[in-house]
Amino acid sequence: MDFGFSEEQNLLREQVRRFMADELPSSTVRALARGEDAVRRGALWQQAAELGWLALIVPERFGGVGLKWIDLAVVLEECGRALCPLPVLSAAQAAAAIARCGNEDQRRAWLGRIASGDAVFGIGLYDEPNWIDPQGVRLAGGELLTGTKPFVQDGIPSTHLLLATRTGDALALAIVATAEVELTAQPAVDGTKPTAKAVLNAVRPLDTLPISVADLDFLTDCGAVGVTLEAIGAAEAVLELTSEYAKTRIQFDNPIGKYQGVKHRLADMFVDIESFKSLAYYAAWAVDDAVDELPRAASLAKAYASDAFARIGIDGVGLHGAIGYTAEYDAQLYLKRSKWVRSAFGDADFHYRRVAALG
Repeated sequence: MDFGFSEEQNLLREQVRRFMADELPSSTVRALARGEDAVRRGALWQQAAELGWLALIVPERFGGVGLKWIDLAVVLEECGRALCPLPVLSAAQAAAAIARCGNEDQRRAWLGRIASGDAVFGIGLYDEPNWIDPQGVRLAGGELLTGTKPFVQDGIPSTHLLLATRTGDALALAIVATAEVELTAQPAVDGTKPTAKAVLNAVRPLDTLPISVADLDFLTDCGAVGVTLEAIGAAEAVLELTSEYAKTRIQFDNPIGKYQGVKHRLADMFVDIESFKSLAYYAAWAVDDAVDELPRAASLAKAYASDAFARIGIDGVGLHGAIGYTAEYDAQLYLKRSKWVRSAFGDADFHYRRVAALG
């Protein structure tokens, strides 16, 4: 059995990595994270669409490529490595939600627009950041939506929002135009992952997709898998950055990488990355090919990554010494990403408890 990526997947990885190096250097990432250069953001988004990244998991009959989450894993991993501020993961979640929960007309109406980059989605599932539960969906549904949905991921740069709503015990996903909603940016430790509060005042949804609790769990698992895949690339970037620094930083007439205290921490970082990388790849495969195994696989991957990447972020900054804490150096950007990863779609405690409950 071949557990490696195919030649086509490796070519896709090279394409994404080359694009990130050429078009999204650290200076551009920082500018976009500050909300600057909206024209540049739009141009990069259209390039991502033209390269087919947004269409990967969209079925061919709706204008997509018709591949699977294990193929998307390559793109998300490289997005994490570059700290890409484009809402690629939110686009994937929206596509997965509409493909699973929408009817044929809704799929035809929206999936092609996601694949082409014309519809840019922000995602808002739960109304409490640390309450991953169907009861955590509070926004009242119906023909007109009035209320508040906090913690909408990628809400600010979006054209549409996909919001979880509740009518009694019934859950649904409402698609609304961003122009009809009052959006306020929320403070975030990681500027490359913007979050917004959406205030809706008698907003009529463009579409409504009824969902079950199982559908909500599936979308949450897709989010957890996507976050973990991005964490792989980001953690590997920290390891590479720190290893290079350890080779060139001289202390007591020797590179600091010569000392055991540094080598052991770098080795621990490598082991942690390889461990949650294996778990994440399996979870990405399970999204399409073993959906019954997805809940446990997603929770194992996200639980491990949540704690491990946080340690890696701290060690990356610490091993750089004082320079690691400066805003001018990139190590602190990855530490901030690790803090975002830790709580997104459930922290380690939530997922470990879930694994124990699943058995």
